[in-house]
Amino acid sequence: MPTIPQNAVLIPIDMQRAFDAAPWPARWNDRLDANGLALLSAWRAAGRPIIHVRHDSIVPGSTLGPGTAGNAHRPGFEPQTGEPLVTKSVNAAFIGTDLELRLRRLGADTIVLFGLSTDMCVSTSVRVGANLGYRVILVEDACDCFDLPDGTGGTIPAAEVHRVHVSTLRHEFAEVLRTADLV
Repeated sequence: MPTIPQNAVLIPIDMQRAFDAAPWPARWNDRLDANGLALLSAWRAAGRPIIHVRHDSIVPGSTLGPGTAGNAHRPGFEPQTGEPLVTKSVNAAFIGTDLELRLRRLGADTIVLFGLSTDMCVSTSVRVGANLGYRVILVEDACDCFDLPDGTGGTIPAAEVHRVHVSTLRHEFAEVLRTADLV
């Protein structure tokens, strides 16, 4: 069982409603919400710090734009009292935000990430976090991603996109654990 410092920060990334409808493609992980909620519950019960990340798109017409229904957190993923929210407009949770400052003020050296989507905002945030010197833990079964066009008329299934990205992150940027390892 991994040792997780008491001040390790749980960072749910982009757990937003927009990803459940068009124009977003099909996803694969039907346990995303259950696993993410289990992590939040365990972290809160242990009194550990949580910093939520939400994507506030600046692209006109985006389903993730501030004030749109899709921008809202998925049910149960709303920050609770004392849990800060960091908003971003790019993939990396560290770019153009005060996330690193918040982590430094907490004295955190370990961050635990999950959310949407594995290959985009989660992966980018994992990579930047590792490059900044944090011990990064990716909770692979509390992440999800989308089917992607392969550029030749075919589709790469979301589960395969996820598997490849988790493998890359495990190789150089993060420890990869499952929800059961942490709750």
